[in-house]
Amino acid sequence: MAAYVIAQLKITDMDEFNKYGAGFMDIFSNYNAKILAVDEDPSIKEGEWPYTRTVILEFDSKASAEEWYHSDAYQEICKHRFAASTGNFVIVKGL
Repeated sequence: MAAYVIAQLKITDMDEFNKYGAGFMDIFSNYNAKILAVDEDPSIKEGEWPYTRTVILEFDSKASAEEWYHSDAYQEICKHRFAASTGNFVIVKGL
């Protein structure tokens, strides 16, 4: 069953965040996953959306998404994301 990573980020230091982005695809491409959406200007219909970037990723399974997230390689580049942004990051199971 597919699983989705949904990230809502408020980027505060783009130079630092770009260090995260520079290594992202090399790691992500090892997990047979897809980038479904990256948006910095979503159409807000209800509520508030204080984020500067929203991302949706699709993995073959929740286990694969968890393996990617907890991998040493991904955690190594995450230090740049943590230093450059705040937000929410979840893994949800598909139907």
